[in-house]
Parts: sequence; C-alpha cells; structure tokens
Amino acid sequence: MASSGSSPLPFAIKRHEPEFIRPANPTPREVKQLSDIDDQEGLRFHVSAVMFYPNNPLMKEKDPVKVIREALGKALVYYYPFAGRLIEGDNRKLMVECTGEGVLFIEADADTTLENLGDAILPMCPYLEEFLYDVPGSRGILGSPLILIQVTRLRCGGFIFSLSANHTMCDAPGMIQFLNAICNMAQGLSRPSVLPIWRRELLNARNPPRITHMHYEYEEEINTNCKGTLMAMDKNNLVHLSFFFGPKEIRELRNKLSTSLGDCTTFEVLAAYVWRCRTIAFAVDPDEVVRLSCFINMRGKSGFGVPSGYYGNAFACPSSITKAGMLCTNPLEYAIRLLKKAKMEMSIEYVKSVVDLMVIKGRPSFTQPGNYFVTDLRRAGFDEIDFGWGKPVYGGGAKAIFNMSFCGQFRNSKGEEVNVIPICLPPSVMERFEHEVNRMTKEVKAVGNIKSML
Repeated sequence: MASSGSSPLPFAIKRHEPEFIRPANPTPREVKQLSDIDDQEGLRFHVSAVMFYPNNPLMKEKDPVKVIREALGKALVYYYPFAGRLIEGDNRKLMVECTGEGVLFIEADADTTLENLGDAILPMCPYLEEFLYDVPGSRGILGSPLILIQVTRLRCGGFIFSLSANHTMCDAPGMIQFLNAICNMAQGLSRPSVLPIWRRELLNARNPPRITHMHYEYEEEINTNCKGTLMAMDKNNLVHLSFFFGPKEIRELRNKLSTSLGDCTTFEVLAAYVWRCRTIAFAVDPDEVVRLSCFINMRGKSGFGVPSGYYGNAFACPSSITKAGMLCTNPLEYAIRLLKKAKMEMSIEYVKSVVDLMVIKGRPSFTQPGNYFVTDLRRAGFDEIDFGWGKPVYGGGAKAIFNMSFCGQFRNSKGEEVNVIPICLPPSVMERFEHEVNRMTKEVKAVGNIKSML
C-alpha cells in the first residue's frame, strides 16, 4: 500500500533565487520582548503549513506570485516584528529586533497540475521539500528570517502557498491572523480587518514568580533508561505516514465507548486512540511512564485576558500521564478520561504557573521521553485562507515532527469531512502501529504515496 518517497521527482520545478520582502512603508526600529510563553525552549523551532489552490478562471489575468508578494509587503507594515530578527538577552530571554530586514520569499513554477498531484497534496506531501525549499541558514532561531514563504505556480493555473515560521513568534491562530492580513491586502483593503496587538507582557511571569501546579509536560527527566524504544528514535530514520478517519471510522471508535464516559469530542477520541496505539507499537515496559500533551488555546476563554488581535503564542499543554501498561491494557475510554482530566487542569492559575515556571527553571523544553504531542488544527483556519482565488482544496499543517502530530481535516470526493493525523515512527514501530490501528478500526487508511524515509 505504501511506496518509497525517495523516487525521482515526476515533474520539473524551477525556483527563482530567494528574496527578502520588506515592509512596504517605513516601520519602527525598536526591540520588543517576547512573552515568557513564547521563548520557552520547546517552541524554538520552525513550523510549516501548506495550501493548494485550484485554477480560478476569474483570476486568469492575475499572477498569484505578484499579488501575494505585494500584499505581503503591505501586511508587514502592520506586522513589522516579523520582518525583524531574534536576539537573546539575560536568562535566555528572547527579543525581536525590529530591523525591517524582511521575510524570505521564493517564486517557483512546477510543471504539473493539481489533478496530477492527487493525494500527494495531503500530509505528508512527498514533494514538500520542493514546494517549501529549505534555504540554507533560514531555519536558525537567532539572527535568521522569522518567516519563509514560497509560492509555486502550477501548469493548470492553480498554485501552492507554503510557509515556514519561527514558532516563538506566533502559534497557529496568530499565523492565521497574519495570513488573513495578507489576504485583506491582496483583495484591496487598505488595512487588515483585524489589527495586530503585541502586548506580550500579558503572558510574562509574576513578581515574584511561583509554581503552583504540577506540570508533567515540563517534568525533569529523572530516569531515561527506557526499556522500550522510546529513547531509541533516530530522527534520520523515521517512516512518515498519514492516517485518515472519516465518519465511518469515527463511528466505529465511538461505538467502543461506554455511555458512562459522557460527551467527548472527535479530537479527544482520535488523540487518545493514536496515543494508545502508538504506545502499544513501541512495546515499552509496562511500568514506564508515558504522556499525552495536547495544546489548548487560551483565546476566547473567559478570564484569560487574551485580546482580539493578539498573535503571540497563547496556549498551554497540560499532560495526561499514566504507566504504559495501564494505557495499553485498558480500553480506549481510559485514555480519553485521562485526556479530559488533563484538559480540566487548564485554568488561569495553571497558565500563570506555567509562565512562572519558565522564568524559575530557565525556559525548559518539554519532557521528551514517552511524551507524545498532538494539536488540533481542524478549525485553525488554514482551509479558509483566500488570496482572491478562493479557498484551498487542502490547507493545514505540512508534516509531523518527531514526537509531534496534528489533527487536520479536509473534504473528500464524497463531500465528507475526513480527519487526518500524520505521524512519524521508526520503521519497525510503524509496522506495529499500522497493525494496531487496523486491528481496532479496520477501515482506517494509511495513505501509501506519502511513506518516505526522510
């Protein structure tokens, strides 16, 4: 069912030299501090997203590269920190130096069509490295461009918009806000429909800082002598697959749950399900501690005080925690109950405790051994980004990263909403994972043309 992603590229692609797009008008030259949520070690990496747009005959005279390039420059007038570079101060505090140097932009042409790409447009796209070229030196955290955008025209008249962004600057809702500002400019508005708000001090530590909750997601690693394979993951030898869950598969999973569980979301069911299957596949010692960390957005929640227009990182990720043996031998609802319990930890005081922990403990990374991260991007808004050509046929996360996955969504040819979760695992673990997934839900499909050794 799966084929290697190392086969030769089946189409030609021509990329122009990367260029810097600077704000269209003069912007302030200043230094702005990131929040104590932003600059934690666990966010010091680049995240990517991709959107595939079909041909729109009404836009025949318009060039998406030209339109987006010009709109980007105009949007950066309002989001000028993105055109700067990060520097680091005392206690590893990150700040953005607003230099106006610009974001990286690549113009490209691919000799293929959206139809020919087929399922390759879904995570994990085997041609992602072609549609989002890794410009040497662009993935650093300090002193590097904060955003890289590539717009690739297709022979059919459609195009691909892909980007990579420094996660310390924004989360998914923040990036969507910026992308919508580009859309506003591309469609002729004089300013963004939602004006950006910096105010990163809203998520800074108290004085004095104090940790008032247990934070399993940042727990120090006391014993890393895992008896399974959780510590043996070679990042250079991972198999990448995406698993699809349509209405039928979701019903099958829900049918396994008891009525005493009460209401639970589709994301809760899928995140718990994949966590359980993944843990079984790793065949870890029953006494080993495993975690599931899900990112929870603060926006729109009463009392959290995150204003409209705020585009920094505004989330926490309380962890579900248990022993591997308990997770693997109990039914699915055991994992769901753990996830629901962890989500209940999310409170204003919990967030303040996380922020204070960052300052007290030197901005630590997330706990890594036995920790699996999943974020829900289904309603993030990537599938609504419209530069004037209409909505993308797929818009969302581009790939899973090591022990991080996301839950995305798209509409299939039947008009059904299908959930997709990409995951990367060592080859032998992936085989067991597929077996376990198929054992519980026989209809779940692992997309074949995206299996690759990266």
